[in-house]
Amino acid sequence: MTPGLILGFLVLLGLALMGDLRQVGQAMRTFDWRVYPAALGLTLFNYTLRFVKWHYYLHVIGIHHITWVESLRMFVGGFPLAITPGKVGEVLKGVWINQRSGLPVARGVSVVVAERISDGLAVMALSVLGVVAYPQYWPAFVVILVGLLAVLVLAQVRPAAMWALGVGERLPVIKRFIGTVREFYEGSYMLFQPAPTAVAVGLGTISWLGEGVGFYFILLGLGLEPSWQLLSLAVFILAFSTVVGAVSALPGGMGAAEVSIAGMLTLLGGLEPAQATTATVLIRLATLWFGILLGLGMWAVSPQLIGLRSAYDPSAQD
Repeated sequence: MTPGLILGFLVLLGLALMGDLRQVGQAMRTFDWRVYPAALGLTLFNYTLRFVKWHYYLHVIGIHHITWVESLRMFVGGFPLAITPGKVGEVLKGVWINQRSGLPVARGVSVVVAERISDGLAVMALSVLGVVAYPQYWPAFVVILVGLLAVLVLAQVRPAAMWALGVGERLPVIKRFIGTVREFYEGSYMLFQPAPTAVAVGLGTISWLGEGVGFYFILLGLGLEPSWQLLSLAVFILAFSTVVGAVSALPGGMGAAEVSIAGMLTLLGGLEPAQATTATVLIRLATLWFGILLGLGMWAVSPQLIGLRSAYDPSAQD
């Protein structure tokens, strides 16, 4: 996680330098900090609905005995794992699920992947109107949307999946991994069925809309005039930049998301570079870095998340 923290610091420093450090500092001083708690509150709103989705997913794959409190520990404890390269550290959440339920790790990892896919579809839904207004973003929008939908469709073509797994079981090198792949597929098959997907994308769309409104408040704090157009632009920029950051596979989308937010604020919103940079820094602090701070706090009060047990321990339910 340390490389991610270093990258995050360098990204924020680079943004400040590109926006002219003195002008960014001036924008920070004149920012109306009274609106910032609202942005943080809307980030918490986002996290709350995403947690509901996470707990719902656990039920979908057959885990009914994990309490809300324990589920919340795993969910929030996973926030710092987002700043690992490609978010591969989130595989650890599959290990936590295994420890608390005995479910195979690979099936638990399918929950993590389903979270990412449903979040992607949610922010794509929030981006539709913006893409209509700014057609230059259509190519990237279509490619990403097709990719996400392809994952859902392929996961539901069960005969083809069973055939491929059967072939893999007969191949000398691959067969040792087929058991793990089969568990991951079974979890994905359940999670990507129409009903769970509709619930997850619905919750995700509302939750990410909350963060978009939080970004709108930050823009108001920088002195921009309130309007429906500014609100829609804020939601579009934050949603589309979230997709860009996820597709980049960089730790926490760092670098890609920031450049996307600042660039779109300048090109579409007409903000000065220093204003755009300040808005970008503030929204990333209120979302990504706020979440990391919450996650580290959860690690501090729940050390069992880091002190991993090697096998399912029924007594862990107490």
